[in-house]
Amino acid sequence: MNEKEPLFSSKNLKLITDPVGTNNPITVLVLGICSALAVTVKLEPSIVMSISVLAVMAVSNVTISLIRNLIPPRIRIIVQLVVIASMVILVDQVLKAFAYDVSKQLSVFVGLIITNCIIMGRLEAFALGNKPWPSFLDGIGNAAGYGIILIIVAFFREFLGSGTIMGWEVMDKIGLYKIGYADNGMMILPPMALITIGIIIWVQRARNKELIDVS
Repeated sequence: MNEKEPLFSSKNLKLITDPVGTNNPITVLVLGICSALAVTVKLEPSIVMSISVLAVMAVSNVTISLIRNLIPPRIRIIVQLVVIASMVILVDQVLKAFAYDVSKQLSVFVGLIITNCIIMGRLEAFALGNKPWPSFLDGIGNAAGYGIILIIVAFFREFLGSGTIMGWEVMDKIGLYKIGYADNGMMILPPMALITIGIIIWVQRARNKELIDVS
């Protein structure tokens, strides 16, 4: 009689760790760039967006995995969109109820989670062919990989562009203004998000030579 695979076997753990590092959806696969450009001016909305995507992706992956054998192939994309849209609506309502100010900052970008190619890609490539638990871990891993990049980009853009972190004055507290530093207004412009992501990609590929040939 075959033993059941442990919930956190090395194979399952890779579903979480790989998207955070060597198969990051933003820096390696170059997916989900739009929201990385749009919501990373401040750290707080970036964290909220990351948590929102994590909730949507994890639950959507599990849902599609549970019903994968019942979905007619011809309408699988429609079913996936319905599942994602339902989760996004729920997340949007929760944000409006408990974090209204952040919800206003995120504006339409919460709704655009529906079209996030990372989520659609994982449903199509993984959840449709795997059991619920691996699908859940895959959703958590890819959402974490996405969220980490958003948070890193937002940290540097807010810190260097506004002199704050999570709205708290930091530059002034550590005395950089006194030695002549001035807030870099370019950091709050969308092109700087792309440049920051480019620097992260360069650093990651410089550290991991295997990624150089990834197209």
